[in-house]
Amino acid sequence: MSHRRAVGALLGLAGGTFLYTTAEALPIGLLLPMAADLAVSPSQVGMLVTAYGAVVVVASIPLTALARRIPRRRLLSALLAGFVVSTAITVFASTFALLLAARMATAATHALFWAVVVPAAAELFRPGLRGRVVAIVFAGGSVALVLGVPAGTWLGERAGWRVSFLAVAGLGAIVLVAVAALLPSTPPDEGHAARGATPDVHRFWLLVAVAILTTAGAIAAYTYVALFVTEVSGFSASSVGAILLARGVASVLGILAVGAVVDRSPWLALVATIALQSVALLGLYAIGHRPAAAVVLLALAGLAFAAFTAVLGGVVLQVAPGRSDLAAATVSAAVNVGITGGALVAGLALPGHGVHSTVLLGALLGVAALLLVAATTTAGGRRTAGTRANASATHGAHAPHDRTAKYPA
Repeated sequence: MSHRRAVGALLGLAGGTFLYTTAEALPIGLLLPMAADLAVSPSQVGMLVTAYGAVVVVASIPLTALARRIPRRRLLSALLAGFVVSTAITVFASTFALLLAARMATAATHALFWAVVVPAAAELFRPGLRGRVVAIVFAGGSVALVLGVPAGTWLGERAGWRVSFLAVAGLGAIVLVAVAALLPSTPPDEGHAARGATPDVHRFWLLVAVAILTTAGAIAAYTYVALFVTEVSGFSASSVGAILLARGVASVLGILAVGAVVDRSPWLALVATIALQSVALLGLYAIGHRPAAAVVLLALAGLAFAAFTAVLGGVVLQVAPGRSDLAAATVSAAVNVGITGGALVAGLALPGHGVHSTVLLGALLGVAALLLVAATTTAGGRRTAGTRANASATHGAHAPHDRTAKYPA
């Protein structure tokens, strides 16, 4: 496969993550016009986002297991075709029930796409570039939050919310053609990214737990960020968009910067991104009342979390205990559990303790993830040392004179 074709296929896959993230979050920006057009309450439109996330959590693993034998190009092309069709149905839906059904269909394709896209992208290049390749794929999602959702919201406010979804469907058709034309038709069980490079079931489940805690921490702080910057930092409501744009740009930079680090020291990158997020959120809690500090710390928190999500994609390809697509589906479901859980706990804390508490809560969840990594790594080191000592003792007892014999390490 030529380098140019591989780069084109990679950009097509990143375009897919851009579209799915835009489609998932777009109803948030178009809440009021959608509610008015469909004659429903804003909270019902909010259900379009909640139900979408719930489908991703529930469907990721079973759908990935069902599709495990389908070649990557055929599968990803079919998923993108499903995305285009379901988004087109969203455009022409005349009732809320039909719109909800179309959204859930889109979410089902989303669940499987995000599970398969990481190993599919990694297969396009040599193993030493995995981290950078995965970072580019995840950058598509961050660019969606910086550009896709704001642009879709702007278009929907001026031309109608249906036009925004029509534009997303049109872009989906273009990405579909690119992926179908450029992605190689590789059997899912072949290639260096089909299974974990160094399978480790304990570290994999640690990764799942850390994904839930760190994501919950990021979302707990981010859900009410507009309230924080107006009530605590003293910004006007009209400044919120610019502050979120700065955070979004920092997120893209974080993903691109962490790619090379993941290839060299994946677990160090994981710990560093969680620590940076925790420090940034603790800083917001302590000095978030200072406007300049608040902007910088919000940007750092966004950079850290975006980089963390890219690190997750790289690490899962390393430690997956079986098929990498099933492992990626499990981590994707964990991230969505964290999103739901973070928003929930922040919502519970807000009425009684104020918006300041949501930032502290986010920081503490990140610290809990760091402590879990430290405790598990220490315990794992003791287990490994004990295993090696037992193996050495057994070897010494049974073959004292054979210095060339092999034994488990």
